[in-house]
Amino acid sequence: MSPAPVRHGTSHEHYTKAQLIIVVMCSMAGTLMQALDTTIANVALPYMRGSLSASQDQITWVLTSYIVAAAIMTAPVGWLANRFGKKNVLLASMVGFTVASMLCGAATDLTEIVLFRLLQGVFGAALAPLSQSVMIDLYPIEKRAQVMAIWGIGIMLGPILGPTLGGYLTDAYSWRWVFYVNVPFGIAATLGLWVVFKDTSRNEGLKFDWSGFTFMAVAMGSLQLMLDRGETKDWFSSLEIITYAVLTVLGLYLFLIHLFMGKAPFLPRKMFADRNFSSAQIVMFVVGAVLLASSALMPPYLQTLGGYSVLQTGLLLGPRGFGTIAAMALVGRIANRTDPRVLMTIGVTCVAWSLWQMAQWSPSIDFWELLYVSIVQGFGFGMVFVPLNLVAFATLPGHYRTDGSAFMNLVRNVGSAIGVSVSTTILTNSMQAIRSDLVGKASLFNRSLGVNAESLYYNLQLPFGQAGFNGLISLRAAIAAYANDFLFMFYLTLIMYPLIWLMKRPSFTTASRPPAAAVE
Repeated sequence: MSPAPVRHGTSHEHYTKAQLIIVVMCSMAGTLMQALDTTIANVALPYMRGSLSASQDQITWVLTSYIVAAAIMTAPVGWLANRFGKKNVLLASMVGFTVASMLCGAATDLTEIVLFRLLQGVFGAALAPLSQSVMIDLYPIEKRAQVMAIWGIGIMLGPILGPTLGGYLTDAYSWRWVFYVNVPFGIAATLGLWVVFKDTSRNEGLKFDWSGFTFMAVAMGSLQLMLDRGETKDWFSSLEIITYAVLTVLGLYLFLIHLFMGKAPFLPRKMFADRNFSSAQIVMFVVGAVLLASSALMPPYLQTLGGYSVLQTGLLLGPRGFGTIAAMALVGRIANRTDPRVLMTIGVTCVAWSLWQMAQWSPSIDFWELLYVSIVQGFGFGMVFVPLNLVAFATLPGHYRTDGSAFMNLVRNVGSAIGVSVSTTILTNSMQAIRSDLVGKASLFNRSLGVNAESLYYNLQLPFGQAGFNGLISLRAAIAAYANDFLFMFYLTLIMYPLIWLMKRPSFTTASRPPAAAVE
């Protein structure tokens, strides 16, 4: 939103090599903490429920409050950075997030922890977009592939490692350490940024677009509430969910009208005229949806159907993270010499292939197949994520960078929320429909059952046989329902292919860099 002449970043030339490393590490710490806290508390909910004397419906507000607050406060990050300076906003966010984490761990009742999680989401919303913007500002364009690979590791590993780390801390200590683990890292990152990071220019005359912010806040807050509570409220049979849906549509409509027709819109509309940036938003939406949905589906699949413990499940999911790290390390080295669209295409193919394989799985899946499919999937996500961020910002004017980073992170978060909600709904509905179909065929009047499964047929006449057969039917229905979900995500990934090739191939040479006034 700020005018082009306003200097928006701090050049890498103003830092020593050691100072650059400190800023990058401290920025990464904030990104990783924020990404981890999206999923780290999920496995601890049953323990929190007993400790805080909450019902199943009430305890979900621990997750909902964080997600809603983060969604609402991500969008104004660009304005806050332009108005108050990146250093001030980043330090305030880091301190607030650390203190809120400490308060969450010390909470004594449900009201306290929901309030503190709300604060955690408010302060944590700026950490990822600001750290991305800062790291892009600090390095010249020819080195952005490497720095975006480092930043991407925090973003991608957070949702993947969150359940594993949360399960370990809850099992070894207590659910409170799910939040306390942020405190030492938050303190260290705050001190590092306070001492080393140099403040950026600010535009003190910048006015805040309260109308645009209000419309977006209503839309994003209502959407997140609808997605998070829809499954427990049986979706549109509930007046609460219908209300959220109406508010979402109304808020989004008013926001779009204001964006394209207002004099000083909340987000700069010229930002969306960049073809690379706009196409990248849709791809990022799909990446967020598939990444978090697959992360959310695998733990219950392995625990409920496969019979693995929480710790074993975490160890089985770990290889996907190693695949992501390997891909990002590779892309960071070759992205400047390779067409990023080719790299993204390879990544999407890896993800699509892995999801197709997962659709063929059964609970008795061989360990080695589970291992290499997970690694390939993580590798695919890494191959998509880094080039996508490079292409999205390569042609975007520098004075739109922080707004663009905030919006891209918002799109990823919304995609993640929608992906989890839709995949959960597909799983539940598929399981009910498939089970109903199988039950209708499991009858003494079905003579084909007596011919093809004689022992099962005669067991149906006995009470214990009926109970065992019912369990078998439920198991088969669950396996088929998970397969439907993985197939849904497979088809969703195919959307990315044409969008990737709609983007222009950017040049990462120093000669192609825009003028300093635009970049900085």
